[in-house]
Amino acid sequence: MRDVVDAQQLTRLLEGLVENPYMGIIIVNKEGKALIANQTYLDIIGKSEEEVLGRHCLEFTPNSRLHEILETGEVHLADYWPVNGHDTIVARFPIYFEEELLGAIGKSLFLELSEAQILVKKMVELEEELAWYRDAVSSVYQAKYCFDTIVGQNKDLQRLKSMAERLAKTGSTILITGESGTGKELFAHAIHQASPRAHAPFVRVNCVALPENLLESELFGYEEGAFTGARKGGKPGKFELAHRGTIFLDEIGDMPLSMQAKLLTVLQEREVERIGGTKPIRIDVQVLAATNRNLEELVKEGVFREDLYYRLNVVNLRIIPLRQRLDDIPLLVEALLPEINQRLRTRVEQVSPEAVQLLCSYQWPGNVRELENLLERAIILADLNDDNVLDEEHFPSLQKLAAQQGVSPRLVNRTLAEAVEQLEMEMIKKALRQTNNNKTQTAKVLGLHSSVLYRKLNKYDLA
Repeated sequence: MRDVVDAQQLTRLLEGLVENPYMGIIIVNKEGKALIANQTYLDIIGKSEEEVLGRHCLEFTPNSRLHEILETGEVHLADYWPVNGHDTIVARFPIYFEEELLGAIGKSLFLELSEAQILVKKMVELEEELAWYRDAVSSVYQAKYCFDTIVGQNKDLQRLKSMAERLAKTGSTILITGESGTGKELFAHAIHQASPRAHAPFVRVNCVALPENLLESELFGYEEGAFTGARKGGKPGKFELAHRGTIFLDEIGDMPLSMQAKLLTVLQEREVERIGGTKPIRIDVQVLAATNRNLEELVKEGVFREDLYYRLNVVNLRIIPLRQRLDDIPLLVEALLPEINQRLRTRVEQVSPEAVQLLCSYQWPGNVRELENLLERAIILADLNDDNVLDEEHFPSLQKLAAQQGVSPRLVNRTLAEAVEQLEMEMIKKALRQTNNNKTQTAKVLGLHSSVLYRKLNKYDLA
């Protein structure tokens, strides 16, 4: 009895499906003769059931293409079919059972073309809305700097920029290392801008700023209901937002060990799975990572995964510290001064040569970031005194340090370039005296590579 009830229910369901007031349906056998035609279809062609059933489809609709389906086995998913003043969109496909052709079916997707036009309009509107969201994401996650904004004419810096520009074209994973304040993030932005992915998002993640319990959801996203407080509809992670673009993992050396394994999987498989999700999401991103820590030492200490280190360290770009390019300080000051003035709404227009010489006498453990902070402090001090030129007196901490070290910043009657060279030579002489002329120790004291030191020794005839 159960089978009979099911069969009756199935028959009623099929009858309800065929007798659909919103869709015209015609079914023909393999000879092309009509077996079933619902009332909607009959109304469209203006025929009665007696004029249709048992007859070949071309007899009651001369422009029918169902016979072509029987001959070719093709599928027409969305075809324009005008009949009796109706502009309809139809689908046609063959009917098979155990590889035997039984017939074909034709059904209207839209009773009127205007209905299709309404759908197309909605799809266009949806595409425009999606484009707006893509543009919004791009505007938020956008690189701000390019290689032209990295100031400096130092030969070592120029070589570094040239190498980074070439690497940007490769799409390789790049590990950017260097001391705090050297400009690692600037290089990451510039690499993205110079890459084929420049039109796509640039997404930065500060691995040390986010608490460990939030880092996973920020990186990989989550589904609705994944945890208490999860946003309705879920949330995409940074890797998803960076799709077809670049993700910049800043301070990667401070990433918790528990997250490193998950990150390694993402880098290997190139897919992420949201928290609470059940299926992986493919991603296409270039990965840039930066750190001021020695990852090799962290690997030895067991706080950084060795396999992740090798996965990230495909190419290593080491940013040189400011003390190794003191000749760039005048250019940096010239570039930073208007930016700081604009931010502070001050009008300190110049820096005296003596003040620049004082800046060049310092070793800058905080690098360019420290230089910018010290300039800002000096500008505020000058503005309070209604001075529009920065002089030595506006850098009291550097004056005191120079006096303690016995370095005189005041080199009168010289051009700025000559003053910088004179100061550099004095500092090298002083370091040589401190180390009893030990070149290796002198290079360490000055923070120079030994080859750079020997080049300068020859330049100043100190070899």
